[in-house]
Amino acid sequence: MNETLISSLYELYKSHPIITTDSRNCPEGSIFLALKGESFDGNKFALQALEKGCAYAIVDEADLKAKNDRIIVVDDCLQTYKDMAREHRRQFNIPVIGITGTNGKTTTKELIAAVLSEKYNVLYTQGNFNNDVGVPKTLFRLNQEHDIAVIEMGASHPGDIKTLVETVEPTCGLITNVGRAHLLGFGSFEGVKKTKGELYDFLRDSLIFINADNDHLMKMAEERGVSRLYTYSQNGDGQVNGRIIACDPFLRFEWSKTDSQTYAVNSQLIGSYNLDNMLAAIAVGMQFDINPQQICHALENYVPSNNRSQMTVTASNRLIVDAYNANPSSMKAALENFALIQADHKMAILGDMRELGEASAEEHQKVVDYLQTTGIEEVWLVGEEFGKTQCHFRKFTDVEAVKTAIATQRPEGKCILIKGSNSTRLYQLPDLL
Repeated sequence: MNETLISSLYELYKSHPIITTDSRNCPEGSIFLALKGESFDGNKFALQALEKGCAYAIVDEADLKAKNDRIIVVDDCLQTYKDMAREHRRQFNIPVIGITGTNGKTTTKELIAAVLSEKYNVLYTQGNFNNDVGVPKTLFRLNQEHDIAVIEMGASHPGDIKTLVETVEPTCGLITNVGRAHLLGFGSFEGVKKTKGELYDFLRDSLIFINADNDHLMKMAEERGVSRLYTYSQNGDGQVNGRIIACDPFLRFEWSKTDSQTYAVNSQLIGSYNLDNMLAAIAVGMQFDINPQQICHALENYVPSNNRSQMTVTASNRLIVDAYNANPSSMKAALENFALIQADHKMAILGDMRELGEASAEEHQKVVDYLQTTGIEEVWLVGEEFGKTQCHFRKFTDVEAVKTAIATQRPEGKCILIKGSNSTRLYQLPDLL
């Protein structure tokens, strides 16, 4: 993108410091930016946005220019949005932590933000605004009051992280892990590692927080010649080390920095798999001079939301709700953790793992094969992919069929794990159980 044009547009933004991409929300004096999607074209609403109160509209359809002198034409609105966001980010000389990974990146981001907020004013990604539209939106929230930023970056295709890190320009960062997810977009596990590794490429000479127990990540860092590592580990191999005390159902653990005092944390998170996320937050906190007592306070007071590792107790059942996302590695971790929980009557309601491409049939069969070794009393499988598997478990075409079964069968006195890709909509079930 033309640097002169971006500088000019950013000067305009400083006079009109609100960018809206939604023609239904046009604050007086704002700038409308016409993004395109699979089912919409913002260019069609540019004139309407001006009428509603926007001072200018940035579009990428040249014929609109003749219709209003407050129309600004660019080659690509999305690229312009990202370039303007980068220019805005460059106005702030603060640490910017970039986070990506297959599993746990949102929870890790929130834990890091909680720890850093003990001492600093932190800007961090809200919800799952971690794509090429959400990341710029987050960066534009930066202001002079912020001391530090924590930016989550997601990916489903090769090159996605490269594009996002070039927008964010993080000063340090971490990859939570790499697993077999979005294989339809990445093509292979090697494609996942290459794309996630684009964060390491950008931060080759900067600080990386890394799980020393994860051979994939350590090799990726070594291959890229990453020079500065801050390590965390469950095996005693890190600068920060942790050990699980209990996980029934909430994670309790102890941690220490190398050769220093040990601290205990009673978290409100479900799942042993969350210890790595906790240790990542501790490592970041220690690097940024948060004292151990403040770190423990932040971790113990963090309460998960958005259907991620949540414990819900209803009048009839105890629910473990992890229905925001699912892929082979997160499904395996959830089931392994569920096996450790003490309960008389266990039930699992599992939805399809989406976007696995040619590996889908094999990965879903692996899940049901593992399920048959767990001794879980009752298993309901939801979706077309699980429907193709060879097993004796009860199968449902979709969440509506599950709702019907719940209404007639009314499970009671059970500990129920609910997990599946967000698009299977299993998040609709807790209120019925």
